[in-house]
Amino acid sequence: MTAQEEPDVALKLLHTADWHLGLRFPAIAPDQEARLTRARLEVVSRILDLADNSNVDAVLCAGDLFNEPRPEEEWWKGLLAEFTRRSWTRPVILLPGNHDPLIPGSIYAPTTPFRRGLPAYVHVVDRDDFALELGTAAVVYATPCRSHAGQTGLAESLPLREPGDERLRIGLVHGQTFDLKDHQTTFPIARNAAVDRGLDYLAIGDTHSFREVEPDAKAPTVYPGAPEATKFGETDAGQVALVFFPRDRARRAFVERAPVAVWKWKEVSCCSLEELRQLRADGSLRKTVLRLTLDMRLPLHEYDEAVRILAELEGSLAAHPKVGVLITERDRLRLDVTDASSFTKDLPGVLQSVVRRLEAKALTEPEKTERAIHHLYQLVQENR
Repeated sequence: MTAQEEPDVALKLLHTADWHLGLRFPAIAPDQEARLTRARLEVVSRILDLADNSNVDAVLCAGDLFNEPRPEEEWWKGLLAEFTRRSWTRPVILLPGNHDPLIPGSIYAPTTPFRRGLPAYVHVVDRDDFALELGTAAVVYATPCRSHAGQTGLAESLPLREPGDERLRIGLVHGQTFDLKDHQTTFPIARNAAVDRGLDYLAIGDTHSFREVEPDAKAPTVYPGAPEATKFGETDAGQVALVFFPRDRARRAFVERAPVAVWKWKEVSCCSLEELRQLRADGSLRKTVLRLTLDMRLPLHEYDEAVRILAELEGSLAAHPKVGVLITERDRLRLDVTDASSFTKDLPGVLQSVVRRLEAKALTEPEKTERAIHHLYQLVQENR
């Protein structure tokens, strides 16, 4: 939406989903895991700041805001703090999704400290016939998830447009659309659901990549995706949707992607030492979750350099890491032991004999013997 078109906007919304507050990353080292887990709360602050700076009329949060229905205190208190420090009148609507469904004792129950502490502008979808008017010209209809999985089409429970109702009608549900594999198993959203219910926009959540379903339909149906990716392969995560409704009702709502993520998830394979050197020179990896696969066989001095580069990428107590979060798959980083004993020429005979025996053993126990040879090489280099 250009600056020239902005005065023609009747309503502006920010649509987000799938925050997954409290999501854990058990395959990652604890200190790095804590950074990624905390980032999920930090991005909420950026989303709300964007809503403020964009002067939207409302914020729609389409489910899976927490990673479970009873999150740890750190996460609901953190979210509560984000809301209470803002003196807003614009409504924010929180929809329970299939990860944080509206079940007895969930975070959304009326008696929880989270619910009791929410400011008046935050509305929880805690009934199947939820409706919230946005002034006199628009209304949001929503239905919550009440279980982790189900075959009920929640969009089908939204009310039809009644004759004479000229308001902008926005639907808010969580589920899987018809074009996704096995969508029938998890709160299916049927083809043309938005148009069939007489909606001008259907805000949905569940999948983690930004996607507009049926781009040619009269009313947009949009997944904003997760604002911070949750795993590798979520190539279009890290965004929210800004939705503009023209005053001319004959025109379709316009959807704009807005980036909010700090972290990038990237997979790289290095098949040569030169590629690994180039990776070390990349200064843009401080906020990257990098899965690095090494597939190379190197002579001893190059193998040693590769190990030192990996140490630089990972960082240490004495040096900052060059990569924010590094997951290294080094099973196929191999030492070429063909001439490994060359570094022992001026060493005592007993050490030369040890290295020769390790070279011979490399055929049957390559990983263990390669580490041993490299360790001896490092000791020798340190004492020369």
